[in-house]
Amino acid sequence: MCPRDMENANTDRETLRELADEGNETTLDRLANLADTAGGLGELSELLDEGSMRAGFLLIRHAAFNGDLRELQRIADAGCDEAGDKLNRLLRAPADGHRD
Repeated sequence: MCPRDMENANTDRETLRELADEGNETTLDRLANLADTAGGLGELSELLDEGSMRAGFLLIRHAAFNGDLRELQRIADAGCDEAGDKLNRLLRAPADGHRD
C-alpha cells in the first residue's frame, strides 16, 4: 500500500470511528470488519463492548475455531446468544471428538 493509500485508509478509519462514537451502528460493523481483516481481536472485543453484534459474530468465529470456552462465555455474557449456543455445543461434544 502506498503512503497516500495508507493516509486515506487512516482518514477513513478515523471518520468511521467518529461516526460510530455518534451512534452510527453501521460504522461499528464496518470497523469490526476492518479489525477482523487486520487480526485485531482486541479491537473486536472493544467493539463488542460498544454493542457491535458484528464484532461479536467475528469473535465467536475465532473463539470457536480455537476452542476458547472462556471467550465464548464472555461473548455470551455480552449478549450474543449464538456464543452461548456454540459454547453449549462444544461442551456437549464427546472428549475424543467423535459423536456417538
